[in-house]
Amino acid sequence: MKNKIALVTGASSGIGKATAERLANAGYKVYGTSRRGAQAGKQLFEMLALDVTSDESVAGAVAELIRKEGRIDLLVNNAGFGVAPASAEESTIEQAQCIFDTNFYGILRMTSAVVPHMRKQGGGRILNISSVLGFLPAPYMALYAATKHAVEGYSESLDHELRTRGIRVSTIQPAYTKTGFDSNLLEPDAKLDEYGTIRAALNVRVKTLVESGDEPSVVADTVLKAANATSPKLKYTAGGLACQLKFLRRFAPTFLLDAGLRKDLRLDA
Repeated sequence: MKNKIALVTGASSGIGKATAERLANAGYKVYGTSRRGAQAGKQLFEMLALDVTSDESVAGAVAELIRKEGRIDLLVNNAGFGVAPASAEESTIEQAQCIFDTNFYGILRMTSAVVPHMRKQGGGRILNISSVLGFLPAPYMALYAATKHAVEGYSESLDHELRTRGIRVSTIQPAYTKTGFDSNLLEPDAKLDEYGTIRAALNVRVKTLVESGDEPSVVADTVLKAANATSPKLKYTAGGLACQLKFLRRFAPTFLLDAGLRKDLRLDA
């Protein structure tokens, strides 16, 4: 991996930082990104300033990386944010567009900027950080689940397009992960009193589930596995719970899965 160049978005903390460090320790030369860019203190990788919601910022950061290294072998699309539990009708269309602009269109911008370079060099790999909510329903987190379902459909379709160019695309599907994800959630912008009780209860429940979740290193290890796979898969679950949920989604009757989901979130309490 010594001469391979990797770009990891959203690498200032959480899964992105753990992934960038794991790749660097494995021999990749890694560039991470955040809106702030370079950070104080010694790091295993260089940071670039990049806002995935800006066409100009994405183009500038990728151009800077190509200027420095002349190639890019691995793109890990990790940048994104979560949404505080709320009913679907408690978010305006403008807020929905904002969520998609980062979690989905951010991946499109990055991919569009990087793929021409990968095609020119004859190969590359793109790994999109998705979620188990890319294949499961998420009551009271419908917009977030919608972005991850979009990531799944886009990634699988794109992989079929690019295989003959030497480029492979996969998604990484973690479950609850201890990333501080729950401390900086986007609040709904059209709250309704009718949902106040369930919203408050779910905020507490989700915080508890996140605190008992996997470490970011679990996801980072899965990213490295996918990055180095000789014959990469389309989808990689990260962690034991994600594997269990994938199995249940595939083989369990829908009514059992639905009942388990409602029980876990205590929706009928």
